[in-house]
Amino acid sequence: MSNGRFEGEWPKLGQQIPKIEFKSLRWILLALILLVGLVGSVYTIEPEEQGVVLRFGAFHPDRVAGPGLHFKIPFGVDELIRVPVQRQLKQEFGFQSTGLSHDQRTQYKKVPDEANMLTGDLSTAEVEWVVQYRIAEPELYLFRVRNVEETLRDLSEAVMREVVGDRTVNEVITIGRTEIASLVH
Repeated sequence: MSNGRFEGEWPKLGQQIPKIEFKSLRWILLALILLVGLVGSVYTIEPEEQGVVLRFGAFHPDRVAGPGLHFKIPFGVDELIRVPVQRQLKQEFGFQSTGLSHDQRTQYKKVPDEANMLTGDLSTAEVEWVVQYRIAEPELYLFRVRNVEETLRDLSEAVMREVVGDRTVNEVITIGRTEIASLVH
């Protein structure tokens, strides 16, 4: 069953498709690999960051990059880790910021497991606090402790529970607050 309209068109269609030779395909593939390599080797470090470049997964002290445009070896040889050294980071305890409300106010959610603490007079106090910190040395931050945020969180909670446990509930919620803040600082 043939349709007279297309019978003579098929051979012409095959002649119109350009034939790609193996040599030109090889050059196109090589150019594509070089382009991907070039794009993967250039990176920018923002003003509030430092970049730590690992070569084959190993840290070298001379591979810490400051703000600006830099180059690295592509294709998995060098790996870039960005560390926010100028940004003030924080961890919240006893509460958690959940976002902004419709009138642009920050909304919070209580975390009672962290906030409820036993005082020295065997009462309970609800204590909320924030730990603020900056990363001074990116290589120590990345490689000295396995999980920095979790370790800092555990240490902060342990210190606060010890300090609150040495005071009465009245000291914790009234006059002792500034003393506690200076001790924990």
